Amino acid sequence: MTPEQIAVFAILPATLALFIWGRWRYDVVAVTALMAAVLAGVVPAGEAFMGFGHPAVVTVAAVLALSRALTRSGFVDLIADRLSRLGRGATGQRVALWGAGGVLSAFMNNVGALTLLMPVAIASARKGREPVSRALMPLSFATILGGLVTLIGTPPNVVIATFRMHEAGQPFGMFDFTPVGLAVAAAGFVFLATVGWRLIPGHRKGTADADLFEVGSYVSELSVGAEAPVVGETVAAFQERTEEPLTVIGIIRAGRRLVQRLRAERLRADDVLLVQGSPAALKEAAAMEGVELVGSEELAEDLKKVDTGVMEAVVAPQGRIVGATPISLRLRSRYGVNLLAVAREGRPFMARLANVRVRAGDVLLLEGDAETMRAVVASLGCLPLANRGLSFTPRRVVFPAAVFMAAVASTAVGLLPAALALGLAVLVLVMFEVLPVRELYEAIDWPILVLLGALIPVGGALQGTGAAALIADWVVTAASAFGPVAILGLVLVVTMALTDLMNNAATAVVMAPIGADIAHRLGVSADPFLMAVAVGASCAFLTPIGHQNNTLVMGPGGYRFTDYWRVGLPLDVLIVAIAVPLIPRVWQF
Repeated sequence: MTPEQIAVFAILPATLALFIWGRWRYDVVAVTALMAAVLAGVVPAGEAFMGFGHPAVVTVAAVLALSRALTRSGFVDLIADRLSRLGRGATGQRVALWGAGGVLSAFMNNVGALTLLMPVAIASARKGREPVSRALMPLSFATILGGLVTLIGTPPNVVIATFRMHEAGQPFGMFDFTPVGLAVAAAGFVFLATVGWRLIPGHRKGTADADLFEVGSYVSELSVGAEAPVVGETVAAFQERTEEPLTVIGIIRAGRRLVQRLRAERLRADDVLLVQGSPAALKEAAAMEGVELVGSEELAEDLKKVDTGVMEAVVAPQGRIVGATPISLRLRSRYGVNLLAVAREGRPFMARLANVRVRAGDVLLLEGDAETMRAVVASLGCLPLANRGLSFTPRRVVFPAAVFMAAVASTAVGLLPAALALGLAVLVLVMFEVLPVRELYEAIDWPILVLLGALIPVGGALQGTGAAALIADWVVTAASAFGPVAILGLVLVVTMALTDLMNNAATAVVMAPIGADIAHRLGVSADPFLMAVAVGASCAFLTPIGHQNNTLVMGPGGYRFTDYWRVGLPLDVLIVAIAVPLIPRVWQF
């Protein structure tokens, strides 16, 4: 091996290990890998940041912006509303929603499709008195499957399409992914609608299973003032002061936590009570003289106002509050909202609220001005779990939809490259004030763009130094007796395994050059192997960390890590069984 190959083989495993470790954000890991590659001399210093101008980066940014414009206009709401009414009964409603998620995610960001339909699915499950867990995981998987169908459905497809430009001089087109992607998505959808949802334990209870304004599964804190009349009362007597049920589950006193035989314990000045109850019960408790909710001096008064609202919101994987604590967030002074409670993995957070370090997938109970609450939740990087009322203005809906469809059509017929067509569409919508510039920048998932821009040069080094060719030699030598179809299946399975542990776009960047070089060693076309990488990189069904959608539904659905295996493993087996024989038929060796 050459020194450059040794450097690549040192950087790549370390990068994969950091992705799997998960302690650092994936965009930070990607930039670290890029800097290491530059210092090692495998990426020229003058080309270090060329990846940020790559067509794949521009295309992904444009798709995210267009998804926001379509959602903002009401067009996506209109489609989802019509599709969700197709089913009859609870099961029919669920299947229709999953189908709507698959259709929408073929043309917009996967996370955007889930964000739109998750409140609808929760409301439908509550109305039918069924576990929310039976609705949310299949919805997440359906939106992931839908992304397989078109070029713009998911970032891995964009990466693979632009990589093919380097390989064959022409990228994959808008609907080149459709024959294989649609077959895989359709089979996966049938599995979810018939068998998959039945594999989810029905006893799972997530935060979304409780009614929005009667949440009983949250823990919050009350401080007892020195002059409070309740000082000297027993906990049992204190709990009887509220009409709504309120349970004291712990007392923080002089740095110690009391949890046993609490009913007979007498309250003291400066006690902090860990209480479990509904927002209504918290309002009653906060209204007591000398008692207030911890975290804001004005919180008790806020809860008495008639124009306040309470909202549940799930923390998005790249939300700006991930890793922060309620104290560092300063929610009251910065955003005018109060954090009442936190639930994690479907269970109340059983520690001091001030010490909670927010994680992706946590569900927060927030209180604030009813009119601005939704905007505040969005700015925090969270997704509301309440269904919003839909209203449609035909004029506002038609124009952005027409612009988007024109961009898709121009790409499909080869008139313009995807990056240019979609970029022009964004520009038109901004110029006509359909998409405000501020929302344009908010819509773009910057960590994804940083990851792509940083890893594209690293992927180029993997191929340019001959490291990818070396890996391809090892694979072909070890599996040459089994033929190209078996090796294609191996590439697909390895890609699926990687994408369950790291970002799907990063998986595509790493595996694309390896798949192409394996094809070259076999003396066959690279197209089938690139398609296998595209399919595999988008099939993250085994873990809650492989895809943002899986992370988002974990808390509201109350899922355990093993629940993803229950449904995801047979789904992966089905996808491999369909994709391996189908890919060579559509894209011949």
